[in-house]
Amino acid sequence: MAVTYTIDASVFLNAFNSYEPGHANSCRFLEYIKAQAFPIIVPTLVLPEVAAAISRGSRNATLARKLVSAIGRLPNLLVVSLDDVLAQQSADVAADYRLRGSDAVYVAVALRFGSTLVTLDQEQAARVSAVLTAQDPLEALNILEGNS
Repeated sequence: MAVTYTIDASVFLNAFNSYEPGHANSCRFLEYIKAQAFPIIVPTLVLPEVAAAISRGSRNATLARKLVSAIGRLPNLLVVSLDDVLAQQSADVAADYRLRGSDAVYVAVALRFGSTLVTLDQEQAARVSAVLTAQDPLEALNILEGNS
């Protein structure tokens, strides 16, 4: 079975901001999975989350739209709509694992598709470690490159 990834907005934002710790790792991870065309499965939520963070931080709506467009052009990207079923699954995940709402949506998508969740949110990763594989970009990259 092919490895699939659900990538949290934190990773896309970290790759965008060269001043953040871990920026190079997030960039390398995204470039690797793009080059290898690994399936990426994300909730629709990633698009407004990324746009909001970029626009609010930079006060540049055009830049925010460009980054969202770049995410949308990733090869093998599947954007999953937050329908009633996924919303209920996310609510259950939020309640069961004491997660913030947006974090629960990413986890619910990863659970639905059997994806590895790639996130910089250590709390999110720790709280769901019993039910899915959650890694930060460097951990994921090390496994992909056989360095673990």
